[in-house]
Amino acid sequence: MKLLVQLLLFTLPVLLSAQQQANLLGNWDDPDLVGSTFYDNTYNEVWGMAVNGHEYAIVGSTAGTHFIDVTDPAQPFEAHFVAGAFQGGGVIHRDYHDYKGYLYAVCDEGPSTLQIIDTRNLPESVEVVYNSSQAIRQSHNIFIDTARAKLYALAMDGNTGGSAAMRVFDISDPLNPVTLGSYNTFGGLTVGHVHDAYVREGVAFLNCGGSGFAMVDFSDQLHPQTLSTLTDYPFRGYNHSGWLTDDARYYYMADETHGADIKVIDVSNPCEIEVVNTFNAGVSNPNSIPHNQIVACNYLYVSYYYEGLVVFDISDPVNPQKVLYYDTYSEANGSSYKGAWGVYPFLPSGNILLLDMQSGLYVFEGPGDNCAATQELTPVDLSCLGVSSTAGVKGVESVNIFPQPASGVLNVQLDVAEGQKKVNAHLLDINGRVVQRFGTEPLQPGTNLLRFDLSDGLSAGVYLLRLQGEGVQVVKRVVVE
Repeated sequence: MKLLVQLLLFTLPVLLSAQQQANLLGNWDDPDLVGSTFYDNTYNEVWGMAVNGHEYAIVGSTAGTHFIDVTDPAQPFEAHFVAGAFQGGGVIHRDYHDYKGYLYAVCDEGPSTLQIIDTRNLPESVEVVYNSSQAIRQSHNIFIDTARAKLYALAMDGNTGGSAAMRVFDISDPLNPVTLGSYNTFGGLTVGHVHDAYVREGVAFLNCGGSGFAMVDFSDQLHPQTLSTLTDYPFRGYNHSGWLTDDARYYYMADETHGADIKVIDVSNPCEIEVVNTFNAGVSNPNSIPHNQIVACNYLYVSYYYEGLVVFDISDPVNPQKVLYYDTYSEANGSSYKGAWGVYPFLPSGNILLLDMQSGLYVFEGPGDNCAATQELTPVDLSCLGVSSTAGVKGVESVNIFPQPASGVLNVQLDVAEGQKKVNAHLLDINGRVVQRFGTEPLQPGTNLLRFDLSDGLSAGVYLLRLQGEGVQVVKRVVVE
């Protein structure tokens, strides 16, 4: 017993130091702004940008979009403001993402618009260069797949062409959003709306409110392929939001339901996903509720409503450990929705931005991992579809296909130990039908670079490249735009 007491005394300081209050660097709040009629939330979403040596918190309010300069986190100030198309107590939700120097802003209430704001001239100025309801009038959330130049608009209401659970837009021309498709059915799951999404290189993780969760490959916008759905899982409630780990193996999913844990989903096999653990903020509040979360390197950052900022170490991704916290909501806990709304951890300084619905912007010192400079994102492994980078490869030491997506031409680099007199090359659709024959190619020992001209009439989508010879067999997934 004496030995046990000694061990407990020795380990207690370690246990206590495993989590600590975050270091608050600065706070910004405008007391002249009005709160919403429904939740008394003056503020809604926060995003972050680093432009021309300055760092900014993009803050949404009932009035519009505030550009808060946080370069000196101890003295944040409003550098610029863009009025929303719809303002006042009727505003509850705004959302933001950026692409190539442009900030995309939406609102979920009233006669709103999609605003595209040119931020490239910061710190001197910002300019609204697009302000129209033609593409988006109301949208609850947006997400931009920057690798594919696609904007996912979610839970759209009152829009041109009617309401939609989700629409996808091509923004390769940033000021000319082009509608690619409208979606509400994913496999056997038909949903009224998609509340939020995380997308990486065409693979979307869709949080569908009361309908559950879906994982969908949108590489072919005309024929998206549902990989998995979840409609029954622990702590099921209103499926709200989530974020993928950098290595694309785990997805952290939150249901916006009081007392519900965050779910750890193993998505390493996207065709057979599995909830492998649940966890929470470790507080006594029975109405504790996570709202939004972001993964940055080895940490999961959560805006936890009444609990404020909560940061988890996910070095062991199945068993997150709470390491930082800061309660931004000073009032008594309740059963409504108040406190921390959004979080952003990607500034070059490593500082953390958190927005409280009632008390404004908070800037915290981060964990010091410099994630903005070191983060590397792995594409989702689609080998369960039989079209992975290694599936069907024989007699080849390495194979690389570029560019991806391809347009007009497809380049293939092959490293082979033994030469081949003749290798047949074909392009197949995802059902295995030949859509283009490239003829035959000889291969020399070592590195070979093959160039294939794609047919002018070839539709954009997902295909299989097949190379076949006596000692070589390659089947690889390719995307054509």
